[in-house]
Amino acid sequence: MTIYFYGTRSEYGCFSNFSPHGVELDGLWWPTNEHFFQAQKFAGTPHADAIRQVKTPRDAAKMGRDRSRPLREDWEEVKEEIMGRGVLRKFETHGDIREVLLSTGDEEIVENSPSDYYWGCGKDGSGKNRVGVILMEVREKLREG
Repeated sequence: MTIYFYGTRSEYGCFSNFSPHGVELDGLWWPTNEHFFQAQKFAGTPHADAIRQVKTPRDAAKMGRDRSRPLREDWEEVKEEIMGRGVLRKFETHGDIREVLLSTGDEEIVENSPSDYYWGCGKDGSGKNRVGVILMEVREKLREG
């Protein structure tokens, strides 16, 4: 069986970067992993802190995708490592959702995003599903302790 998730209200909604599970990373508190991830596109600039402070993960995503902001030059090289750090910390921090992730056994996990062919599976399932892959890697790290 494959586990699909997308929004935060489904059975596996805690897998979403929009889920309300804050993390402390780099000495700062981030309301969601989406806030952390989007802010890292502008690390070391006032844009990063502005994103950290917005109310919702949707607002953080919108700000992070705004190309009038100066995207860091190495973003394509570091984005997966940054996503992995945030996802790992989220499941290390919150025992309740760590148990949900571990309860998935060896099932494939897929971010069922109809519009994202990089982080999700895309409308036709041909996407790279990188968030799903990272979740499966984090699940393995948590198992190993």
